Amino acid sequence: MASKQTGPLSRAIAAREAARGRSSRSAEPPEGRDLGPDADPESVARKILLDQLTGRARSRADLAKKLAQKNVPDEIAVRLLDRFEQVGLVDDAAFSREWVAQRQSGKGLAKRALAQELRRKGIADDTARAALDDVDPDDEVEAARMLVRRKLRSVQGLDRDKAVRRLVGMLARKGHSSSVAFRIVKEELDVELDPDLD
Repeated sequence: MASKQTGPLSRAIAAREAARGRSSRSAEPPEGRDLGPDADPESVARKILLDQLTGRARSRADLAKKLAQKNVPDEIAVRLLDRFEQVGLVDDAAFSREWVAQRQSGKGLAKRALAQELRRKGIADDTARAALDDVDPDDEVEAARMLVRRKLRSVQGLDRDKAVRRLVGMLARKGHSSSVAFRIVKEELDVELDPDLD
């Protein structure tokens, strides 16, 4: 078993190492931390906005909410959001058109569901209406038809009434009207049961 040295030389070495450790800690920031001057709130807010806009477009309301979560003062947030709108980095109309196109084709959502989503995103009603005007009713019907076709396999073993309820419910959750939903489901179930009708 080794014994600790407690002589004057070992105490001096220990003191010198301790002093080096203290001085190096005070002279250099801890690893991974930048202890430079505090950034001004406007720079922080600008970085937050640019980070948020890097992956995809966002609505002004979403960006304002993010800035508020990060405790950016309101006057700075409004000024920066206005500036970002002026240069075209924040554009609720373009965001709405893109959102509608993606969600309508990808998820098969109808205008009613898209309008609710845009409202939750903080888009003004007139801006949302303009974006929703681009949705072709025939595309909506075709999207509903594709949703029903994808879901048909999961209702094959059920009796017709139960299958109709499930499929119409699924279309209703996607924002399709009951008249469109019942018509599409009936047509697709008729084709599924008697393929010669197609």
